[in-house]
Amino acid sequence: MTTTRPDEPTDDSTLAYPVPFAFDRSSPPRYRLRNASLETLTGVRFSLLGAGSMPVQAPITLEPGAVAEIPIYGHDLARSTVLVVRWHRANGDEYLWRASF
Repeated sequence: MTTTRPDEPTDDSTLAYPVPFAFDRSSPPRYRLRNASLETLTGVRFSLLGAGSMPVQAPITLEPGAVAEIPIYGHDLARSTVLVVRWHRANGDEYLWRASF
């Protein structure tokens, strides 16, 4: 096992991958997730942690700029629920993002 100190440079020049979404919370119970990236995202799917509820949805593809509307219901979602978004990039890597209300 190789370890490095935080102040030591590493050979890994990979930059962090920014979350490709803009999450619009302005019109509950309809929430909108926009693909704010320049990539097509595939296998985009949603799940909830906590007390909120939403209809089951099949995985979707989001082209750049496309919007997915997600109906989410529940009392005090900000305290009791987290939206989990999963997707794949073109190279097949899967990502996971947790969004709060």
